[in-house]
Amino acid sequence: MLMMMLPLIFIFTTFKYMKYWSSLIFNLMIISCLSLFYYSSSSGYMLSKWSMMDKISVPLITLTLWITAMMILASFKINFFSNNKSSFIFNTMLLNLILLLCFSSSNMLMFYIWFEASLIPTALLIIKWGYQPERLQASLYLILYTVLASLPMLVCLLMIMYYSNNMNFSLSNNFLYPFYNKIMWFLCIIGFLVKLPMYITHLWLPKAHVEAPVAGSMILAAVLLKLGGYGLLRLVNMFPWLNKSVSSMVMSISLVGAVITSLICLRQSDLKSLIAYSSVGHMGLLIAGTMSSSKWGMSGALAMMVAHGFSSSALFILANINYDLINSRSIYLSKGTIMFMPILSLWWFLFTIINMAAPPSINLLSEILLLTSILSLSNYSMILLGMTSFLTAGYSLYMYTAINHANSNSYISIYPFIILKDKTLLFLHLIPIILIIMKPELII
Repeated sequence: MLMMMLPLIFIFTTFKYMKYWSSLIFNLMIISCLSLFYYSSSSGYMLSKWSMMDKISVPLITLTLWITAMMILASFKINFFSNNKSSFIFNTMLLNLILLLCFSSSNMLMFYIWFEASLIPTALLIIKWGYQPERLQASLYLILYTVLASLPMLVCLLMIMYYSNNMNFSLSNNFLYPFYNKIMWFLCIIGFLVKLPMYITHLWLPKAHVEAPVAGSMILAAVLLKLGGYGLLRLVNMFPWLNKSVSSMVMSISLVGAVITSLICLRQSDLKSLIAYSSVGHMGLLIAGTMSSSKWGMSGALAMMVAHGFSSSALFILANINYDLINSRSIYLSKGTIMFMPILSLWWFLFTIINMAAPPSINLLSEILLLTSILSLSNYSMILLGMTSFLTAGYSLYMYTAINHANSNSYISIYPFIILKDKTLLFLHLIPIILIIMKPELII
């Protein structure tokens, strides 16, 4: 599958016509569907000495390919009204390839290399195709936070290689490392906690989302955050006994952070910033469930990653549609959508209730699994979990009502319909969500 991706990077950077762009999108979607065939094996496939595919990596590889196709379709203005369209598609396909290599790596050192390499095309995406002058500062925050937090992780991985002479994720979990203690284990996972991000280390995320183009926000929310979750799942699976030493601290910070970021969402006026902070809250639950080291927590975390990937990407597309209407990200200026564009209001309603985990969405199933695994460790966490669920519903309803109700502003550049590109994008985000609801075994 990776060999199929390599020629696409070079072939499609030279084509200038719409039919070739649509062919690229179609090919990515086909490869995404074909990748699900690897999911049938419980032990996974060892594709080579350096790569493998199992029940953790396959759903995320499928998500990556699908979202990449949606990125290209969403970047209509860049693809057809810009002089640097070839560099955009090259950068997008390069990022896609790096993410595929990262999710399919069986070697911890190779995973780290691809984990860090994904920063380069992501930063270029923000700097070159971002909207505001502050995009340079946003990309600087992204790089500094991620790289500085990942350096201790690199040291720990090299120590694992030194003591065990083995860097595979399939390393026996019965091997005790004499150098490991509570501090070393925390330094080993801090790079993933920053990437997710965990509360306190989250300041780079709203800045990156606000300054990124719609394609950058989509891939950042849907896939790049999941690199941290993927790495955390791998390490916790390998060393569950070491995880117990810091699990209480990390879970406490994550759950308190989920409550605080949900409160911040209620005070946001910037639409993209609100969606970004909501991602921090969802990732807080994911971190807490993963650190529980239970099977339900692991399954819920994986389901949350896939479900949040589709729903958050769709919300950023809707935010971009509103931005095209009023040339502003302000919630207060985009009110009254239901009056002049009911179909757009319907799409807002669908993805808002999916994001707030209303039944029968897969988000609800993932949250049930996560909440159960967290409560199995501490009954006192019920207070924080209840507040998080209530506040999530609160800011979701606040976002929907603020955008769609009240009288619309007279200066909005109204067009009476959503163009076909937007309808297709939103529909292609809804289809996978419905399929997963009908067959949750695909990701659990």
